[in-house]
Amino acid sequence: MAKRHLIALDLDGTLLLKNQEISPRTKTALMKAKEQGHVIAIATGRPYRASKRYYQELQLTTPIINFNGASVHHPLDAHYPRILESIPLAYSKELIKRCETIGVFNMMVEIGDTFYMKKQAGFFAEFLTDGIEPAGTGELHALVKEAPTAILIEPKPEKVNVLHDTLQETGTETTLQRWWKGETRILEIAPRNVTKATALERIANDYGIDQGNVIAFGDEENDYEMIEYAGHGVAMGNAIDEIKAVADYVTETNEKDGIACYLEKVLHL
Repeated sequence: MAKRHLIALDLDGTLLLKNQEISPRTKTALMKAKEQGHVIAIATGRPYRASKRYYQELQLTTPIINFNGASVHHPLDAHYPRILESIPLAYSKELIKRCETIGVFNMMVEIGDTFYMKKQAGFFAEFLTDGIEPAGTGELHALVKEAPTAILIEPKPEKVNVLHDTLQETGTETTLQRWWKGETRILEIAPRNVTKATALERIANDYGIDQGNVIAFGDEENDYEMIEYAGHGVAMGNAIDEIKAVADYVTETNEKDGIACYLEKVLHL
């Protein structure tokens, strides 16, 4: 093998199909890439509990990036130095109260491996808990006692614009505020000093892989820095225009094996 690459995979809208599965062709391509000695890492906004299944399915033995770079750890190596960034507690409580005043359907506060929910229902309960009970539900501003790793907000449909306008200029010195643009609109608030790119750079350095040999796949706003950083920034065919504009290459959609199409060609799988 002439060059070893680091392959970074976003999950939703990228690695995963709409049914939350990995397609057979994409899985085969990734397994072949591993056999060739390439390094594969998941880079997702999801918590580890909601991405563990795919880490295990791909039989990965690498660090994993969660919460869009706010958390990096190695599930199989307790000695690998963990990164766990957070949002200041006082600002978090202020933000939570403001959201409760505006009126939101649900909120989820992540603190490391622990999480709290306004209520155990809807999108968060179905896709982000992995069947694990929250540490608490109810009035989050009272429940949360430690600085959060991330805050997820699902506004009522009629409150999306109000929430956007209210929070747009709030806390931008300490947080990144980004919307998930899927069928369910979710606002994610994370520490400002970290992104998927900062986490990916750390893993690349740990494995001795040059930036030019990093391949990153993504589709949404939270993938922007990672796609820009990678020597091979690859936008999925279903990616938003901002990601396609900064990418080096646009592949097929996630539903048409976009990851496999690119890797088969570039890595000669």
